[in-house]
Amino acid sequence: MIEKVNLRKQWMAREAALPKNYIAESNAGIVSNLFSLKEFQNAEKILFFYSIWSEPDTHEMIRRAFDIGKTVALPRVYPKGVMTARKIGGFDELTPNRIGIPEPAESAPAISPDELDFIVVPSVAFDIEGYRLGHGAGHYDRYIVSTRAFACGIARKKMLVQRVPREKHDVRVNCIVTEDEILRF
Repeated sequence: MIEKVNLRKQWMAREAALPKNYIAESNAGIVSNLFSLKEFQNAEKILFFYSIWSEPDTHEMIRRAFDIGKTVALPRVYPKGVMTARKIGGFDELTPNRIGIPEPAESAPAISPDELDFIVVPSVAFDIEGYRLGHGAGHYDRYIVSTRAFACGIARKKMLVQRVPREKHDVRVNCIVTEDEILRF
């Protein structure tokens, strides 16, 4: 869908232009709100993503999750939109994938979709109804429908939009956490 391609470029540029002080404040608020969720607190096995560029900082979330005894997984991606959750014990276990994003090794223990309790979902932008504009490969849409885990999008308030373009395969998350609010669907 050409509309998604154009919007993805616009919104990624918009996020990259956000002031550094806003990004730092936003990161702190998102972490605080995420860790306040009862679904997060009750979760044992959590799939995070490895944040890059100006995305909300998951590195601090992952460190804190380790500190409170959560089992942490990160995605390992494959061609054709396939993704698996792989358990990690620290950032030193990650290596850059084919596009440069750090991910667990193929040998890292897999966690099946039905074993996960909580998924932190990335986006370029979320809308106020819980739909997301991702990076275009469809990994998370495919993965979310394969699991019973609570799917929580994280986004900066300034990257929350009225409506993202939707296609039949797009999946809504259970909630979105920004620095200012928690939206449930």
